[in-house]
Amino acid sequence: MSSMFGKARSGSVVNLSSNVPDRNLQSLVHECNISILGCMGSGKSALTVKFLTKRFISEYDPNLEDTYTTEEVVDQQSVILRVMDTADQDGPINCERYLNWANAFIVVYSIDNRRSFEGCQQYLDIISHHTKGVQHEYPVILLGNKLDMERYRQVSKSDGVALAAKHSCLFYEVSACLDFDSVQHAFHEAVREVRREAERNLPVRPLFITEEKPLVSLSSSTAVASKHNLTTFSTLSAANYKEIPPIAQAKVVTVKSSRAQSKRRAPTLTLLKGFKIF
Repeated sequence: MSSMFGKARSGSVVNLSSNVPDRNLQSLVHECNISILGCMGSGKSALTVKFLTKRFISEYDPNLEDTYTTEEVVDQQSVILRVMDTADQDGPINCERYLNWANAFIVVYSIDNRRSFEGCQQYLDIISHHTKGVQHEYPVILLGNKLDMERYRQVSKSDGVALAAKHSCLFYEVSACLDFDSVQHAFHEAVREVRREAERNLPVRPLFITEEKPLVSLSSSTAVASKHNLTTFSTLSAANYKEIPPIAQAKVVTVKSSRAQSKRRAPTLTLLKGFKIF
């Protein structure tokens, strides 16, 4: 760790200020860039360090801005997570540097500082304006920090909920000082939102229709034929032939010889009753 007046660093955290990755939505399942925004004193650096190292440091140099990277496992899937800890003093300044870099934003205010909450509204307005008209959305999380300062609260939870609803973003209240799990959950939820947005913007697979057609059933063909007054084999048989009886019911017709005195039986012809000869 660095001194109490510098940005906290860890051996597992690498500075990647000059390496800006591709922002293609299809690659976001494995990589994610998150910008931490908020006015000075809201606790951006403390939240970043808490998430990366599970440690809390109360004081930092407010003029330092760094980007860190870490590998996280979110929902059993590995992701390379880059976190930009911005150094805006009293509000949004030179916003293009993080608007064009980030895939998601965490906007932070301190619940014991009304001015920091009002500054959050400016950040949310800028993000909304930046993403207006684009094909995909950038997930935003509104984070009320310093929950451990509850007795000095100046911003009610309902105010945070209302502001988040206005900008259609998620909202949490956390304490970088006390609770690591809630801080980690906020960062991981940002990754989940990026993944959901990437899935929504995947190209639609083309639909192929085969030329093969199923065989038409006999009942279907008969119905079609009757509709159009056509003759089929089945209708022809029904119209011109009676039901053929079984062999046991066949009538034997004997044709006698013209010579009555001949005792030899003449050849006989066996016909099936009801069968019509054309």
